[in-house]
Amino acid sequence: MRSAQTQSSFRDRIMPVEITRYTRVVTWLNVITNIGIVGTGGLVRLTGSGLGCSEWPYCTPESIFPTPELGIHGMIEFGNRTLTFVLVVVALLAFLAVVRTPKQLRLRRIPLWIGILIIVQAVVGGITVWLELDPRIVGVHFLFSALLAALAGLQLARVQRAHELPANLAITRDRGAWFAALVVTVLCWFTELVGVLTTGSGPHAGDELAARNGLDPVVMHHVHAWPGYALLISIVVLRILVARAKLDASQKLTDTLAVFVMMQIGFGIYQARTGLPIWSVAVHMVLAVTVLALLSVLLVNLRRELSRPTKVAE
Repeated sequence: MRSAQTQSSFRDRIMPVEITRYTRVVTWLNVITNIGIVGTGGLVRLTGSGLGCSEWPYCTPESIFPTPELGIHGMIEFGNRTLTFVLVVVALLAFLAVVRTPKQLRLRRIPLWIGILIIVQAVVGGITVWLELDPRIVGVHFLFSALLAALAGLQLARVQRAHELPANLAITRDRGAWFAALVVTVLCWFTELVGVLTTGSGPHAGDELAARNGLDPVVMHHVHAWPGYALLISIVVLRILVARAKLDASQKLTDTLAVFVMMQIGFGIYQARTGLPIWSVAVHMVLAVTVLALLSVLLVNLRRELSRPTKVAE
């Protein structure tokens, strides 16, 4: 009897029927790990360890683990690969933490998709090794990470609010603020895409023999800056509109997003003028996906504040 009660208590803790502190903790971990692996992935590329393990899923043709001959590069690359399993475990825990919650909260699909995309991301990482760090595939690899961070932020916002999501949720007031938010979203993702092209033209290829995309890195730094500045301006416009609408939660989130975007721009300018030091590039990459996670949180909160359920026709 005691064993059955213990098992039931464990299940209720890992798979609660409502949002608990545990649910919020693992949801936060899902965000942190999906942002953090961008930093470790950047370390792989920035230290020239992208082909530290020359094969995938094995590290060498004969061994799944790095051999002493591979040195520090093999350890760095293998360490980053190993972190994928941590992400899978966290994604599984995040899914189990919401799988028994009420359907009206609609919390189950996102962590499930995150788990699936982490596995897809691992395969894309393997393809980058097979293609010897082709910058186009490396770019896709980063964009998958960006998408995962954005989805993790979306789930976090929903869990934190813990509100039912109506089947029909329409913008019923201050549509200008919502339109401005959509402009911010488009510019944010476009800036990320141009950033990927800029990175593909630069010196940090992940390996001395890895190809570059052939674009002029000096020109691309300027091209990358233009949508970044437009993004900041659009955020300022959004801030004015949400303040006018007296949307307190969205005002605070917009302020936070603006701060992170300004930090991102600052690091971009610094690294462009100082020859792309490794540490600043790594920070720039982490900030990039953090901005996308914050954007997801902002969109969820703004949509809830601007919306109310529409009546379903009988």
